[in-house]
Formats: sequence, structure tokens, C-alpha cells
Amino acid sequence: MKYFFSLCRVSIVCAVTVLICLPSMTMAATEVDNAGQPGTNASGQQDDVLATIEQAVKQYKAGDLSGAASNVEYAAQLIRQKKSEKMKDLLPSPLEGWQGEEASAQAMGTAVFGGGVTVSRTYTRGKSSVEVEIVSDSPVLQSVLMMLGNPMFAGASGGNLQTIKGQRAIVKYDPSTKDGEIDVVVANRFMVTIKGKNVSQKELVAYASAVDYAGLSKY
Repeated sequence: MKYFFSLCRVSIVCAVTVLICLPSMTMAATEVDNAGQPGTNASGQQDDVLATIEQAVKQYKAGDLSGAASNVEYAAQLIRQKKSEKMKDLLPSPLEGWQGEEASAQAMGTAVFGGGVTVSRTYTRGKSSVEVEIVSDSPVLQSVLMMLGNPMFAGASGGNLQTIKGQRAIVKYDPSTKDGEIDVVVANRFMVTIKGKNVSQKELVAYASAVDYAGLSKY
């Protein structure tokens, strides 16, 4: 039993340390130092992530392991939400003659797909529509990687391998219905899917080419 609790304490300490050291929090941590107040940024405003981590550390020191673990996960979820909001900027702007709906973002907890982040945006022009979706830690990532590595798998699924903006992609398009889909894996971590209805293959590829892959690979 003592060994079990020791493992719990080590796990929580490691989780808190990772959260504090995350690159996405470097700027926030600097702002806290500048402001001179715990859990606040340079403007003196409360930072939810830092405040939650500080609470988790207090709970851990007080022996409240369950409360500390809960707050660590809550802080991680807040970070994923911030990440998803920033990732929306990587979605392409509407192509000429198209209208773009407001981008949406969703951050999953670790119990769902390992804490993945999803951002998407839909573009329309008359009866034509294209949806661009970016998912981190997608459950279908490995299967797509397998198809990208073996043209036989890609062909069996009705797709063709292409290189788009330096990225390997699987392109599926039906000229009879003018529907298609493009799947791209970025940095072995992100799944980019472009689905189009009543569009040309050229338009579908154009939207795939407009994704900020360089920016995505930095996340």
C-alpha cells in the first residue's frame, strides 16, 4: 500500500512538472514573473491554467492526491482548449468566390482519443461545399500512415497518392458525383482531412494546399 501511494505521488509530481514546463506555457510563466503575483499575467489578470496548477501543488503538498490529480487533468484540458483556439488560425481562408463559416474548435479529455484537439471550418459557394478538419492524435492516424507508406493499400481504398505542399496525401475523388476527400498526415501527429461536395478535384486540392502545414508541424 505504501508503494502504491508513493507511485501516485511520483505520477502527480511528474504531471505537474510537465505542465509547468510545457512550451505553450513559457510566455504565460514569464508574464507571471513580470507581474510578481502568482496565477496572474503581466496585466494582473487571473490565469486559469497557472492558478489551477498552483492549487494542484498545494493539494499535493497537503496530501490531497485525488484533488491534485483532478486539478492536473483540469489544467491540461485548459491548455488543450487554448491550443485548439490557436490552431484555428492554421485553417485556410476562403478561396476566391467562396464563403467561409466561423471556424470551430474542440478539445477532448485524455479519456477520449488520448486528449486530442480538433479544429474545422466549412466553406461554401452555391451548392458546393468543402470542410477542412485538423485532428491531433487521431485514432485513424496509424491506418492512414500505413496507406501512405504502401501505394497498394491506398489503391485498395480507392485513393491515389499525391504530394501536396511537400506533404504525402491520399486523394479520393469521384468525377461522376464531384465528391472527394483528401487525407494528409503532418509530422506523424496530425490528421488533416479535406472533404468536398459538388466540387472539382482542382478545388479540393487547392484547399488542401492552403492549409498552413509549416505552422502545424510546430505544435
